[in-house]
Amino acid sequence: MGGGRRWPLKLLVKGTSSPVRLAVGIAVAGLAWNASPPAVAADSSVSSSREKISSAVDGVIRSSRAIYTIAFVVVDYKYSLRSLPPGSSDYRMKVSEVHLRSAKRLLKLCEANKGFYVKAGQFVSSLRQVPKEYTSILSSLQDQAIPCHFKDIEDVIASNLGKDLSEIFLAFDEQPIAAASIAQVHHGRLKNNQEVAVKVQYPGLEQKMKIDITTMAILSKSVSRIFPDYRFDRIIEEFERAIALELDFIQEAKNSERAARYFRNKKIVRIPGVFWDLTTSQVLTMQFCSGHKVDDVEFMRDSNINPQEVAKSLIDIFAQMIFVHGFVHGDPHPGNILVSPEGPTGFSIVLLDHGIYRELDEKFRLDYCELWKALILLDSKKIQLLGEKFGVGKYTKYFPVIFTGRTMESKSALGTQLSNEEKRLLKQELRSLKMDDISAFMECLPSDFFPILRTDGLLRSILGKLGAPRHVRLLAYARYALYGLETHENLDHGLTASSMLCAFRANMSYFWLRILLEFLTLYDVLQRRTKSALRDDL
Repeated sequence: MGGGRRWPLKLLVKGTSSPVRLAVGIAVAGLAWNASPPAVAADSSVSSSREKISSAVDGVIRSSRAIYTIAFVVVDYKYSLRSLPPGSSDYRMKVSEVHLRSAKRLLKLCEANKGFYVKAGQFVSSLRQVPKEYTSILSSLQDQAIPCHFKDIEDVIASNLGKDLSEIFLAFDEQPIAAASIAQVHHGRLKNNQEVAVKVQYPGLEQKMKIDITTMAILSKSVSRIFPDYRFDRIIEEFERAIALELDFIQEAKNSERAARYFRNKKIVRIPGVFWDLTTSQVLTMQFCSGHKVDDVEFMRDSNINPQEVAKSLIDIFAQMIFVHGFVHGDPHPGNILVSPEGPTGFSIVLLDHGIYRELDEKFRLDYCELWKALILLDSKKIQLLGEKFGVGKYTKYFPVIFTGRTMESKSALGTQLSNEEKRLLKQELRSLKMDDISAFMECLPSDFFPILRTDGLLRSILGKLGAPRHVRLLAYARYALYGLETHENLDHGLTASSMLCAFRANMSYFWLRILLEFLTLYDVLQRRTKSALRDDL
């Protein structure tokens, strides 16, 4: 940018406070990151310059809001907790109050800044490792999205497909059937009468992303200087990676086709087909699939669909992704999963939004299968060994708590609640954890754990709404972990003699595992009854 283009930004900075100066710096850095060679046409160059200046000003406003909000949050934590000894009951009560106030401030920030801030809020709300006050408050962002003006959507389609809507579509609904923070979906009908869903990216997103991610990264580093125990840079990195994937609709189309290949023999799964001649990096045209959100229990009951059967099928699908395919849908919130009353068992599950996928490292996938086998059997030696492989060291003992709700020393049956004594000991141990411990644990985890933890957190929430017992998820994970240990061949080959033999061996392993678990459950019940009878006699 030449000197004449910089002076409006200088006027904005002059006489303003440090946070605004920082915001301007971030905006300029974001623009520089996204800079491209000047266009040949003069009109195009002027238009581009205006857009960049407008984007910079908008970036300054969004960044300023973020800086002021985080500053208030930091001051609140520092001031409110300054004289309280960590671990005391007063400290725990006060920190919960500060968590709640801070979460509400961040919610207002996300609602004001929209776009990637909403995505960031959604991302945080799905992480099980953040305080419950944040997940509870920020979860309200899941259903918030204001549709873009139709004229802007029309322009994006025309510039990407090289034709006006009337040249491509017989009909095209101006009102979107779904709107999210980076795109919205419209129902249309092609000239051959084929129903389609057209996903259109909002204009100018890439430039905004650079500015917003830069802001988040700088604020994260600044907070970590004030609170040395706070080290969540990897969450920012994971969020940036997820957003970059989600902005590439070509990659999303490839992901959906790959997932469809893997599930081609599972008739209960429906994944919309892609119309490649009407798809670009900003426009994705897919087969239209009708259905209701997966947490719409009232619809299921009205349609004579058992919500618990839906829950079992859903967790089977994602367990197969994680343990067998090693190719995991990273954003399974209710808006991306539909239930249709058509299917081989009276319903089918439609998977949408394939932008965020994680391909697991093969060694990690196999170790993760082994971890779940050990978790189900509470094989403490094996869990400890795998914890060392994953590099988490002393934090290995929290794996059973995170994934199965049991402690390493638990005597409770799989899928049951902890005993009162186990709850007391666990609470006592968790109270001794400091922020430094949580940060250290997060830094130790292999990167493939992050999408799994997020996906698992979202699935648990859906299963809870569908009324599924806890053991449904645990047994599905156990079953597919065993399948995953037997599967070592190319999934694109479909059903072969070798794959059927692997499935048979896995089924037999699961059969014996179920017998063992039933025996352990029975033993647990008998022990409890014996102890109860002895107490009554005394």
